[in-house]
Amino acid sequence: MLQLQKIRENKDAIIDALKKRNIDADVMLNGVLHLDEKRRSLQTELDSTLAESNSISKEIGIFFKNGKAAEANELKAKTTALKEASKKLGDDLNTTTEELQNLLYQIPNIPHESVPGGSTDEDNEEVFREGTIPKLIEGALPHWELAKKHDIIDFELGVKITGAGFPVYKGKGARLQRALISYFLDKNTEAGYTEIQVPHLVNEASGYGTGQLPDKEGQMYHIQADDLYLIPTAEVPVTNLFRDEIVKADDFPIKYTGYTPCFRREAGSYGAHVRGLNRLHQFDKVELVRVEHPNNSYAALDGMVEHLKNILRELKLPFRILRLCGGDLGFTAALTYDFEVFSTAQDRWLEISSVSNFETYQANRLKLRFKDENGKTQLAHTLNGSSLALPRVLAGILENYQTVDGIKIPEVLVSYCGFDSI
Repeated sequence: MLQLQKIRENKDAIIDALKKRNIDADVMLNGVLHLDEKRRSLQTELDSTLAESNSISKEIGIFFKNGKAAEANELKAKTTALKEASKKLGDDLNTTTEELQNLLYQIPNIPHESVPGGSTDEDNEEVFREGTIPKLIEGALPHWELAKKHDIIDFELGVKITGAGFPVYKGKGARLQRALISYFLDKNTEAGYTEIQVPHLVNEASGYGTGQLPDKEGQMYHIQADDLYLIPTAEVPVTNLFRDEIVKADDFPIKYTGYTPCFRREAGSYGAHVRGLNRLHQFDKVELVRVEHPNNSYAALDGMVEHLKNILRELKLPFRILRLCGGDLGFTAALTYDFEVFSTAQDRWLEISSVSNFETYQANRLKLRFKDENGKTQLAHTLNGSSLALPRVLAGILENYQTVDGIKIPEVLVSYCGFDSI
């Protein structure tokens, strides 16, 4: 979330920046400043009341010690009134602080200066494209028909067991899925990321820490009996490793990668564009998370982009990179690049990764800090990216690598799969 001091000092600039998101933040920011002023006033009054009460309590002790019980009892009545006043002030302070925090949670991150204006994904800016779109055989099929033809993914069986959006991978389909996970993890660890395995459920504090709550509460699966949430991405548990931590500046860059299943309700998603692997409620993903010094976070973001380019080059999939416009930018991100693979059989681009810099937005929620060279405590910058989300990568491989004899396996995956075709 945005820092209070930054809002106090740069209110007009923040209002202007958030217009890129098509948000008029004037009312919200004025509300924040009003509640902040009220909170500070209540805190000052409470401190004064408590100080006066403590001072009088000392006087009462002196009076009793000197045998002046009447004077002591007279002051005791005053301390009783002060205690009642301090309790009310404390309650008002807690209520105001909670209202302020809830309002701050509703304000999205400030877009980076390079973020283009725009309202929808049609306004996103293409910044890179590479690869040749293959010419498919006559009668080429979309991946959901290929999966059925070769009996490698069973969508109907998933519906039987759970519901729509929970496919069952079978035989070579399951092995290809596992191969992709291993390949992505190997590429990431070779690039200096530490592999980590994390829980697939998180508590409410973790959801608030990375910004999924309250913004995306309706998109998360909530286990009410235990008040836990199934993770929508490994970003949540991995980034929360650093909640309430002061890291060492010498530890930068901090780089983690992890594989997890991901769970998203995707409420309201329907239609042809979500068929097959295009939109799932449960899917596998390998994630990158970085904690960086503020001076290096955008260089780190560029490095993550180049890393993903190299993976897609090895897979020999045609891809492009988009810089998201303000209207399509995620709630917590300052700058996001989307990677898309071209699905030849569907004749459209499929998003396979988002790589984002959150600057201090998540760190402020997490209280993730470091000490600079002057010993001053500062907020770190956090970044994350999919490396990669499997469903649409798998869809792209199945569709773009289909031949009259079946489906070829990308050369780089053959050693992981143990076979070269389906």
